[in-house]
Amino acid sequence: MTPEERQAFEEELYTFVGRPLHPEPKRSYDAVNEAMIRHWAEVMGDKNPAYTNAEWAASSRRGELIAPPAMMYAWNQEGYAVAAEGRPSDGLSDLVAYFDQHGFTGSLGTNVDQEFFAEAKIGDALFEDAIIEEISEQKVTARGRGYFLQTLAKFTNQSGELIGTQRFRVFKFIPPEAPPKAAASGASEELEVPTRIHAPRGQDNGWWWDACDEGKVLIQRCKNCQTLRHPPRPMCGECQSTDWDSVQSTLDGEIFSFVEMHYPKFPGYKYPLIVAVISLAEGTRIISNVVGIDSQDVKIGMKVKGKVEQVDEKTMLPQFYPVEA
Repeated sequence: MTPEERQAFEEELYTFVGRPLHPEPKRSYDAVNEAMIRHWAEVMGDKNPAYTNAEWAASSRRGELIAPPAMMYAWNQEGYAVAAEGRPSDGLSDLVAYFDQHGFTGSLGTNVDQEFFAEAKIGDALFEDAIIEEISEQKVTARGRGYFLQTLAKFTNQSGELIGTQRFRVFKFIPPEAPPKAAASGASEELEVPTRIHAPRGQDNGWWWDACDEGKVLIQRCKNCQTLRHPPRPMCGECQSTDWDSVQSTLDGEIFSFVEMHYPKFPGYKYPLIVAVISLAEGTRIISNVVGIDSQDVKIGMKVKGKVEQVDEKTMLPQFYPVEA
């Protein structure tokens, strides 16, 4: 892209800032209800009685059940059928299409910031009013050259009360081309197999990945109340203590749920790909791949055993194999 082409591209690009994602606030497909809250709490392992225990909630200061604040964004999401058939054009899809047309086809979600101001109650309808809040100047990163875009969504109930806000940031970039692999004499040229996208290592999770590199899976444990938690995070959800240590998992587990992925095809994986939520013997859950079995033979409740294996040139990860009966 020449300087003149980039200038023209950016002049049009920045006109997207401030555009709404929807013509009018988008109403949730379902009112806040106990069934969806129960499903969400079960999958997330959240045992707060304010969400699922009607008798306890009735005796609390609120006097009724509430929805988990982190479910705020879930009520307005389309189901599988809408995603499969294609979403209608909106401000965000138009922006993504504009990026794609100019070669910025790579997408990487970078962070989500949520703020909560009120509680959603059973029977509430939530309305999402979202805009494209900002687009950065061009950035050069290890992933490629591109732009960060950020959306701002405000969620209100049927009375117009602000429930919360969410800022979601995505990096749209030009993917680097895979370098050709040196071919043996007389052999046809082939492309180098790309590696997986590597997980960022920070203060809160670097220790977990370091242990994985050594062939171990550690589970974080609260020193105060002994509650185990995964994935790693700085504070105990039960007692709010920030003191913790860890225990090593035996990697004995059971399939709690799973999906068979065919698309999109991420670099470094073999498809079809079985992605499963594994209930570990220690009492926590982990998301991992199930391998060594035909996809049609995978069943919920199946016993599995994990091994920490090298999945590409730079990455060690736990993978789970079926346990023979």
